Amino acid sequence: MTNIGLASDHAGYALKQHVKDYLEAKGIKFHDYGTYSEASCDYPDFAHALARGLEAGECEMGIAICGSGQGISMTLNKHQSIRAALCWLPEIAHLARQHNDANVLAMPGRFITNEEADAIMDEFLATSFEGGRHIARVEKIPVQ
Repeated sequence: MTNIGLASDHAGYALKQHVKDYLEAKGIKFHDYGTYSEASCDYPDFAHALARGLEAGECEMGIAICGSGQGISMTLNKHQSIRAALCWLPEIAHLARQHNDANVLAMPGRFITNEEADAIMDEFLATSFEGGRHIARVEKIPVQ
């Protein structure tokens, strides 16, 4: 079973707690890279920790949450091996996995409900990379 790395800032903390319950209910292992409370903090600290965990093989995929989802995904995508996709609909999560081989799901904690997050995670975790014509495109993402 996939091991998922989790990261959030204070604005994503409540949704991250829900994500942990979701993963536990599905029997999916996870590692929480923080934050660990709703106290104000800086999303890059936890995004970088998650990215390093993915790079080290501590987890296979990630879920990251901040208020808009933008800042945490921008930070994650500074790492060459990370393909974080900001998803607010299940259809976007599906395409992020299918066409872009996204390895981190970023969600906007202030703009989606727990039920919407569940549907997004269901789609992200159930969808495989299609490969084919998308392989060459994905290979062009890292800066050489």
